[in-house]
Amino acid sequence: MIYREILKKGSIFLKKNKIKNSCLDTELILSKVTNKKREEVLLNTDYNLNGKDIRKFKNYLLRRYKKEPMAYILGYKHFWKSKFLTNKSVLIPRPDTELIIEKTLNYLPLKKSKKILDVGTGSGCIIVSLLKERPKCSATAIDISKNAINVAKINAKLHQLENKINFVNMDIDKYKSCNYDLVVSNPPYINSVDLKRLDDDIKFHEPMLALSGGSDGFRDLKKVIIKSRKLLKVNGKLILEIGHTQKNQCLRILKENGYYINQLSKDLSGNDRCIVSTRLQ
Repeated sequence: MIYREILKKGSIFLKKNKIKNSCLDTELILSKVTNKKREEVLLNTDYNLNGKDIRKFKNYLLRRYKKEPMAYILGYKHFWKSKFLTNKSVLIPRPDTELIIEKTLNYLPLKKSKKILDVGTGSGCIIVSLLKERPKCSATAIDISKNAINVAKINAKLHQLENKINFVNMDIDKYKSCNYDLVVSNPPYINSVDLKRLDDDIKFHEPMLALSGGSDGFRDLKKVIIKSRKLLKVNGKLILEIGHTQKNQCLRILKENGYYINQLSKDLSGNDRCIVSTRLQ
C-alpha cells in the first residue's frame, strides 16, 4: 500500500472516531513507522509501505483511536527549544509551562552560577531547558515518582547534562538540603471535581500522581510554598505554575508565609499561570 492510500484511510478512521487533528496525527504516525520526517513522507506519497510497517501503523493508529496522546505514541514531545522523551510515567510537557522558563530566566543572570531546585521534575523538561540556557548554574531535581526520575535522567543524558543535575526520588516534605537561590515547580494542582472533567486523552493516560492536587487542588502548591521557605536563601525566588482559578488563594498562602509577590503572568490563553515570589526573611 502506498503512503497516500494509508494516510487517507488512517485519517478517515481517526476522524470517524472524533479524534482531533486526525490528518496530522496520521502523518506523524506514518513518519514514526517509516523513520522519516513528516515533510519527507508528504513529499513521497507514492512510496510503498511493506506489510510489517503496515501492521505497525495500524497498531499505533489503534492506540490513538483509544485516545492515547500522540506524545506517548511518538515517544517524545518538543518543549521550549528541545525534544524530550515522554512515556506514561510523566506528564506531557505543555506550551503553557514554557512561561515558567521565560520568567525564570529573568532571574538567572547569564554569567552567574545559581543553585536551582526543581520540585516535581517529571520529564525534567523545566530544569533541562533552564540549564541549557544557563550553563553556569547547578541544579537538583526531585520527584516522588521513581519512574519519573528515571525518565528525567534519560532526558538529562540526551542533552549532556547528566553531571549538572542531582536527581532525588523523594517527597518535598522529606527534603532537607537548603540555600537555594531559586525554587521552580509545576506541582499537581487540579482538584478532584475538575479531574473528572478532563479530556479522555489526559484522564485515562497521563499519571494521576502528576495531575491531582487533592480535593481542593492546593495540597501540593501549599506544601511547596511552605517547604520552600526553609530551602531558599533570604531573597531567593520561588516560581510556581498554578491553575487558572487559583491566583487569589495562592497569593494569600504566599503572603501568609512571608513571600513578596514579584510578578503574576498569564499564559497563551490569557489565564493566570505563573507566580514569581521572593522569600523575604
